[in-house]
Amino acid sequence: MKAYTIDQLNEMTGPQFIDAIGWVFEHSPWVAVRAWKKSAPFRSLAELHEAMQLEVQLATESEQLALLRAHPDLAGRLKMSEASVSEQQGAGLTDLTPEEFAAFSSYNKLYTDKFGFPFIKAVRGHTKHTILAAMMSRLKGSPEEELELALREVGKIAMFRLTDLIDENASAASPTPSTNSMAGRTMYYGKGDVLVYRTFAAPLTAVAPIPESGFSGHDNVIFAMNVKIAVRGDAFLPSFTEGDNSMVVATDSMKNLILRHAADFTGSTIEGFLYHICGTFLHKYSQMSAIEISADRIPFEMLQVPDGAGGLTDSSLVYRRSHNDHASAALEVTRSDSDSGLCVLGHQCAVSDLQLIKVKGSAFAGFVRDEYTTLPETSDRPLFIWLNIRWSYLDPMDAIAPGERRYVAAEQIRDLAHSVFHELNSPSIQNLIYHIGLRILTRFPQLEEVRFESNNRTWETIVESIPDGEGRVYTEPRPPYGFQGFAVTRADLARAEAAADGEAP
Repeated sequence: MKAYTIDQLNEMTGPQFIDAIGWVFEHSPWVAVRAWKKSAPFRSLAELHEAMQLEVQLATESEQLALLRAHPDLAGRLKMSEASVSEQQGAGLTDLTPEEFAAFSSYNKLYTDKFGFPFIKAVRGHTKHTILAAMMSRLKGSPEEELELALREVGKIAMFRLTDLIDENASAASPTPSTNSMAGRTMYYGKGDVLVYRTFAAPLTAVAPIPESGFSGHDNVIFAMNVKIAVRGDAFLPSFTEGDNSMVVATDSMKNLILRHAADFTGSTIEGFLYHICGTFLHKYSQMSAIEISADRIPFEMLQVPDGAGGLTDSSLVYRRSHNDHASAALEVTRSDSDSGLCVLGHQCAVSDLQLIKVKGSAFAGFVRDEYTTLPETSDRPLFIWLNIRWSYLDPMDAIAPGERRYVAAEQIRDLAHSVFHELNSPSIQNLIYHIGLRILTRFPQLEEVRFESNNRTWETIVESIPDGEGRVYTEPRPPYGFQGFAVTRADLARAEAAADGEAP
């Protein structure tokens, strides 16, 4: 339940203000003291959070370290604040098996011994599996990187706590709709189907090879995509409630900004382009507080032409539009006090509309049979699947500005799915996508999670056998189709590897 409005906080004395929100940064009321002295009154929750974040950034390194060390170990059993207890309970960290508790304790100690402060993560929206995977990955970072990351996570935790505490949809001093904030309200607008065709973008070369794929990079001679963007901000509320458009940027202007700033994009990935556009919007328009943006890449394939010596060679001039599977990406970006001024709140990468047929070598048997069952069991069937594969990075900057060959290309994910489908005599689609996910996480340790959406579009058999051959005759299936959704995490990979080694999971 919300406890205060912004107006009520602004009317408090210094000590009252500290009592109310001094706990938001774990056992560090000095953050609230300095923010109140320098920046009160606050116009919104976001402005309050920014003021407190600024004080953390301006603090000495010893003060920053003290703030980090005030946080409890994740999944620890020492006394912690009520807020920490609630947050960890929501992520499943207070209900671990003995084996899970031992793993968290071990990695907590390794992390603290290396960096001098506990592992910190804003756990809301995460599970114990994704948290442990992030801890394992961040052990590889440098002390400078981890200090920055830990402070960023502390800021996220504070934002969650402030959002729970403060009601921006109710103002004690002025209840008129025009002053209400967007917190807790659905409010955005934007532009879709912005078709961008950029030629001769920077080639993508930061791709590490994998055994399942011959993909080594993009020339990006045609860098094309269909972009959708939505913007958020408190300032847009009067346009909805009063018809006051004085702060509204026309969606036609938004389209033109995207198109024109495609020219000054110097990166090589879809994710990098989306981040570039988010930065341009947020630096240009102060009334925008957050951007949600996505893009489907429009694939073009290089054609072959005669080489003049009786053979064929790749044309550097002629390409063909492909209507097959394609790469996609999405980002959610807001303002921050970092050097870039941006914070990536969420991201997703994908290969979409993958359609694969395996003519034999798949099975489906052992399922529940009752009075409703008409489907026969089979040990060797053709399997036609439609597949969307989505993945997220432990550090989204590996997608946005890849270095040291950290980028995971959609083409590699596609080729890897092809290979596993070829190799595996799968007993079900569910088992197939699980093994594809394990292989992806094995090949790409920089990824946090892989998610699948699959449809069973297997053809209906018309003729069971053709004399003197293996052929059959099929037609399209009836309209109802089966579907599956599944996520594979680093914890799944760790269990699979332990089982393969003969260890207890």
